[in-house]
Amino acid sequence: MQIDVVDFLRWIKSKVQQIVTTMNSNSTGLIDDLDGCLQYVGGTGGAIALTGVAAATALYYATRPTPEKPLVPLDNQCPIEDGPEQVHVSKFYKEAKDGKFVSCLQDDARTLYQTFRKGVIESNNGPCLGWRENLHSPYLWMNYNEALLRAKNFGSGLVALGLRPGPSTFVGIYSQNRPEWILFEQGCYCYSLVVVPLYDTLGPDACAFIINQTEIALVVVEDDKKVNLLLDKAPKALRKLVVMKDVRPATLQRARNQGIDIHMFDEVEKMGAARDVPEVEPKPSDLCTVCYTSGTTGNPKGVMLSHMNVVSGVAGVLLQLGAHKPRVGDVMISFLPLAHMLERCCENGVYYNGGAVGFYSGDIKELTNDMKALRPTLMPAVPRLLNRVYDKIYSEVSRSGVKKLLLRMALNAKEAEIKRGVVRRTSIWDKVVFRKIQEGFGGRLRLMVVGSAPLSPTVLTFCRAALGCLICEGYGQTECTAPITLTVQGDFVPGHVGPPVACNAIKLVDVPEMEYYASQQQGEICVKGSNVFIGYYKDPIRTAETIDEDGWHHTGDIGQWQPNGTLKVIDRKKHIFKLSQGEYIVPEKIENAYIRSQYVEQVFVHGESLKSCVVAIVVPDVEVVKGWAVQNHIPGTLSVLCSNPDVKQLIFNDMIAQGKVVGLKSFEQVKDIYLHPDPFSVQNGLLTPTFKSRRPQIKSYFAPQLDDMYKHLD
Repeated sequence: MQIDVVDFLRWIKSKVQQIVTTMNSNSTGLIDDLDGCLQYVGGTGGAIALTGVAAATALYYATRPTPEKPLVPLDNQCPIEDGPEQVHVSKFYKEAKDGKFVSCLQDDARTLYQTFRKGVIESNNGPCLGWRENLHSPYLWMNYNEALLRAKNFGSGLVALGLRPGPSTFVGIYSQNRPEWILFEQGCYCYSLVVVPLYDTLGPDACAFIINQTEIALVVVEDDKKVNLLLDKAPKALRKLVVMKDVRPATLQRARNQGIDIHMFDEVEKMGAARDVPEVEPKPSDLCTVCYTSGTTGNPKGVMLSHMNVVSGVAGVLLQLGAHKPRVGDVMISFLPLAHMLERCCENGVYYNGGAVGFYSGDIKELTNDMKALRPTLMPAVPRLLNRVYDKIYSEVSRSGVKKLLLRMALNAKEAEIKRGVVRRTSIWDKVVFRKIQEGFGGRLRLMVVGSAPLSPTVLTFCRAALGCLICEGYGQTECTAPITLTVQGDFVPGHVGPPVACNAIKLVDVPEMEYYASQQQGEICVKGSNVFIGYYKDPIRTAETIDEDGWHHTGDIGQWQPNGTLKVIDRKKHIFKLSQGEYIVPEKIENAYIRSQYVEQVFVHGESLKSCVVAIVVPDVEVVKGWAVQNHIPGTLSVLCSNPDVKQLIFNDMIAQGKVVGLKSFEQVKDIYLHPDPFSVQNGLLTPTFKSRRPQIKSYFAPQLDDMYKHLD
């Protein structure tokens, strides 16, 4: 029997679909169906064709990855306590419904002193701390026993220098991430000392304020440059500096002139080994750290966290991760600032489980180089990093129709797998399309935890597909030791931050001035639990403003409960202003819409109560804008392009379009923009160390441009 080729292919397709259905339900029917197919086609050619189809189908089903079962029902991720407040709690802790919270996973691991020692045993003295001598050298490793001994010796050395053991003694550290940071931290815990991180890039003013307020007598400092920054405004309380790297003779003399002694890090270790001061183990209730939040206005606030606070936060996340939690053999890349609790909690969770941490070289521009050398399996990240990956990939493929088509096909295929609960990097699309992206992250990544700022659902889904690893998005604050919520393995629907972790409960309270009401599942996010901080150091007034009499911490963020019990952060209570016509404006909401534009790297939205509209300062994405300019034969550097009216109109139009997509009202859309070629950064004082906009500083910096835009609009 002769049949048309097209008809034959259509028939093959239908039979494959039938075979797929049959394989899932009835193997006897499969054999009968194949026999029928052979009779229909007839001849040797038909037999070969159908044998090939059957073999390919069988191979596909034999090698097709099995979806992982979610840890909780995805349509009901969060139980609600009885009562009118609709308090939401975790499903990962049985006693949560009784108003109790997890504070540890093991009775003998209630402090960071104890959890580190659990890691020593768990790892069987495996690798602990990794570093590179330079960008061309491989990673070197310090094992757990050596790290533990050196930490103890360093802590003993601090006591030998005159520090009194106990939680009333504060010690500062002013350094980028490096192994000595952890030796210092664990050395402090050996003698119940309190760790006070200083901001690596904020300069002398904030550091002087922190040292003054906490009356720190000794600070561990990374290098000569930071020593001089401290000496610029050295408070009277400061008496000793311990330096990790060599310092110049001139710096030594400058310190002596101010009555400050300088010691080398290894010198303090040797001193401690010789003295061998008996350890003073901390209690769970002892103060562990005072972590200063950068804040967008005024002086930073010192968040007091106990050992129990930090261990409970780590425990809550480990429970939520289930089988994906850190384990022996895992390697984490450390590049987010250790001065903040997201990185501190991630690292302490790795040490607790016997994993290893490799530190980046110190230059964020070389992070890809570091990851290729380290080949991490774990990675905490921030949206800014993933946004840049997303933008770079789309900028590269925009110049080739074939590449765009391949990327679209690959994303469709991988996203379909993700929706079924399959996360992998072994598909044909991973080998053909996503291999270079994955190799840029080291090629072994299995878990990424993202926090600190909102992440676009589009970018999140893209990264899950492209990286082929589990990406959990969390929401938290320093005041809650970092984690408050975390997405659950198996839930790949973006646009929310998951249910509460087991160390806290969450409720929403009314914010009538913004028309958010808890009865409508919207309101200010309030947190209560074992991870909630003790209070702000020497600031009872702000503590009382933040923690109410029932122990609920008021975050200042606006949340919305989703039908399945997950939380979505939709707004911010602060940074609200009213336009002249009486309309309330939430600039961060508008900025989150405009940042979706491919042409925008950073944006600052501004308005005034005497004006009827809002305007914006925009930092263009250099690669995308230059690519567009080349295609349209427009020469010039980014500075030149920022002055080009065609470039401004292009970016303005796309921003307005993005605003319409997310439903911005007409009075929320900007009426003018100013293009600025240099990004907001920590170094120029326009971003906090966690990459949040310093709104008053940006407003002051761009005051002439803002005034000029309003003059033209008037």
